[in-house]
Amino acid sequence: MAERHRHRERERHGAGGRGGLAALPGCGSRSTRHRDVSAPLRHGALPEVAAAGPREGEARPPAPVCSAPCSVAMASSGEELSSSSPDWVDSGTDLSCPELAGASASLLDSGEDFEVLEDDDDDLSELPPLEDVGRVKTPAKEDAQPSEQAPGEAAEDPQEWLDVLGSGLLKKKTLVPGRGVESRPHKGQDVTVRLKAMLEDGSVVEENPGLTFTLGDCDVLQALDLCVQLLEMGETALIVSDAKYCYGSQGRSPDIPPNVALTLEVELLEARDAPDLELLNGKEKIGLANRKRERGNFYYQQADYVLAINSYDIALKVIGSSSKVDFSPKEEAELLDVKVKCLNNLAASQLKLDHYEAALKSCNLVLEHQPGNIKALFRKGKVLAQQGEYREAIPILKAALKLEPSNKTIHAELSKLVKKHADQKSMETEMYRKMLGNPSAGGAPAKCKDKLPWSIPWKWLFGATAIALGGVALSVVIAARN
Repeated sequence: MAERHRHRERERHGAGGRGGLAALPGCGSRSTRHRDVSAPLRHGALPEVAAAGPREGEARPPAPVCSAPCSVAMASSGEELSSSSPDWVDSGTDLSCPELAGASASLLDSGEDFEVLEDDDDDLSELPPLEDVGRVKTPAKEDAQPSEQAPGEAAEDPQEWLDVLGSGLLKKKTLVPGRGVESRPHKGQDVTVRLKAMLEDGSVVEENPGLTFTLGDCDVLQALDLCVQLLEMGETALIVSDAKYCYGSQGRSPDIPPNVALTLEVELLEARDAPDLELLNGKEKIGLANRKRERGNFYYQQADYVLAINSYDIALKVIGSSSKVDFSPKEEAELLDVKVKCLNNLAASQLKLDHYEAALKSCNLVLEHQPGNIKALFRKGKVLAQQGEYREAIPILKAALKLEPSNKTIHAELSKLVKKHADQKSMETEMYRKMLGNPSAGGAPAKCKDKLPWSIPWKWLFGATAIALGGVALSVVIAARN
């Protein structure tokens, strides 16, 4: 009876169990099956346990429910269910049926999804919501970056101001690019530019469609000469220059006031090698030398004596260059006249810089060609006076005054020089007197002449007194012997 009752209970549980392994067909296998206690409890029936059931009158503890995931996890770990089965599992159940094995395999396949979820079970609480993700503007920044760099790139290439000297007083900006760095002109070449000079208010003070000059010789404004060396062929540039590199403190009457900055618009049109000096005829050489000399005069008037000396030196180099062309006597005389003018102006510039030896050399070169050149004589006398050679300077100035007696400048310089020479002689006389051990009692050297005649009688008086005393002593000795 008991065996039959147990068999009925098993069939009843197999038909009505929910969620347990007993619901599977062919659950008679001992290898994988355990009892589902939840189903009988739900139907109000208590299962009978042969070995481990509670006694009569004791409260029956609730049995744990074994679900499919539990069995899958145990099966995937490779452990036998019987080894970890609780004490309420029927030990007589056969768990080796093939149907349960297939069901366990299907549960293992479905369990792979859980393993993936466990591996990817990261904390997603810190991720922004979808609205914030939509506000990320990375593509917009990438698109905006070229638009922000575009003006900068344009400013770096043709639009950027170049500080030529590093002082901010001379700047250059490219308006129209040229043909490349290789097309830039070199020093010594003759260049042709289109020039437009403007004041700060925009008024045009000079415009030349074809200005030609030798690059590096300072034939034009210093700002133009420096910046054209940085221009490419065909380039148009804007140059902003301080007055120091234009017309300075003198300005240019009547259109350019003193100490005014200029804006130059320049286009480089042509650059070619300068002509060979040996092949220039007389007229061309005279014209070139005169242009250099006149430029030197401009710098002398601007009190820029260094650049003036540079221009005069270039002019003298042109004149002194050898020539393969014969000159007429008139052309030779004109060349000599230009040379003398350059040497005289060169000496004047050297005097301004206190280069006395160089100035004296320039004057002597003039006097070699023209011994009666008044300017050379005057400057030579002035150089000697600056060196303290008054005795040599006075005759030279007298010779210059003899050639031009009405020259007030020579008169004034000669008078000043004669006075300095007289003072020098007085100082020399006083120095000699001190060397002889007879310093004068007077203070001023100019009064030494007046006191000089009085010193001689006192010497004679001293000598006479000594002789008289000697005679008295001698007479006393002779009287004593007698």
